[in-house]
Amino acid sequence: QFWLNADDADIPKFMRYFSYKSQEEIEGLEKEHADNPRMLKNILAEEITRRVHSDDDYQSVMNVSDILFNKKATKEQLVSMKASDLKTVSEEIPSFTLDRDIIGSTVNIVDLIAEHTTITQSKGDARRAIKSNALSINKEKVASHELLVTNEHLLDGGYLMIENGKKNKYIIATEA
Repeated sequence: QFWLNADDADIPKFMRYFSYKSQEEIEGLEKEHADNPRMLKNILAEEITRRVHSDDDYQSVMNVSDILFNKKATKEQLVSMKASDLKTVSEEIPSFTLDRDIIGSTVNIVDLIAEHTTITQSKGDARRAIKSNALSINKEKVASHELLVTNEHLLDGGYLMIENGKKNKYIIATEA
């Protein structure tokens, strides 16, 4: 994210300092993407992440970034994430840790987000969020305030992603 959030004016300098690409390659990329500095940022971020960490780590970072910042991220992407990626997500957004028994014994969605976490301020807020189609569990809209959350909802055996509106994302991690 550092490279993607860098000022557009700094990218040519960063490319020259940090990339292993030749001067000709860098100048070619700058000409090709003169009207799209975001693409240059992506190229630099990918190169550095792969070099400093690994190809697997780069893919992991892309998965986490997609879930957090891509409005078109899908349930399939979320479900396919490894536990280590979900842990990274939980470190980047507000998260809660709950005893696995709370979900294992099934818990009503309204109770989960209003009583066991602070995702909503009250049960009334929770019901309003559901009624206005603002609440999602694991990228799937919650249709009823009577939904029971169970172990089957847990991602990779221990995580639950809740979204309340477009920008409010939370992770619930469970522990034994």
